[in-house]
Amino acid sequence: MARPASQHNLGLRSLILVGLLVFGFFLVTERGLLGDALRSDRSYISYVILAIYVVASCQWGMLTFRMSAERNRLVVLETEVASADATALGLTPAGVEVGEEDWEGGYLADHLWNLLDKHEAGVLAGEQSALIRALGDTIANRHSTGHFASDVLLKLGLLGTMVGFILMLAPVAQVGEFEGSAARQLLADMSGGMAVALYTTVAGLVTSTLLKLQYQVLDSAAQDLLNRVTVVTDAYVSAVGGRTGAP
Repeated sequence: MARPASQHNLGLRSLILVGLLVFGFFLVTERGLLGDALRSDRSYISYVILAIYVVASCQWGMLTFRMSAERNRLVVLETEVASADATALGLTPAGVEVGEEDWEGGYLADHLWNLLDKHEAGVLAGEQSALIRALGDTIANRHSTGHFASDVLLKLGLLGTMVGFILMLAPVAQVGEFEGSAARQLLADMSGGMAVALYTTVAGLVTSTLLKLQYQVLDSAAQDLLNRVTVVTDAYVSAVGGRTGAP
């Protein structure tokens, strides 16, 4: 049941993704595109977009690190349940005991604590599905902030588009006569507004897409964790039922 060769997949995928993101931002900065976009944005929406993306990415990194640690724990749990002593799990004052390890806090520790608590109360049969759903809801709630941030980034890009068009068209109402100097100034003001619209739109679309990609990797790892926890939970419940005569 244990799959030690796959326990580091999430970390490797995340490192590759982070490397590509850093390389992409390096190229954009090196060619001056990022600086031009920020300087041309009179609405400062691009600054807000960039700040939200950096904060959301930092949260994604912490959640990815935690998910990777939980997947490493899962390998230990799969090994223990697949061993001859499949019921070598127990409650401790601070958490749960899995083999020779004491787990305190975390998705798996909380799930196992609930599972063992139900077993000791004699109501384990039929409860494991509810516990798995509760675990899935807990993980989804932790990831929901990142998905919300991705939608906010897209909406801010669209807001920047509207603000840019307003800045582009506002000078037209102030022009009384189309003289040469006035026309040049009008075109300069309109081009500035158009730059705001384009740069904020691009910033919103790119950062929203990147953040969705990052959380897609995390969500995929979370779903794999839930699937494997379901299997190992069923194996544990079967082992307990076989020993105690529970249904």
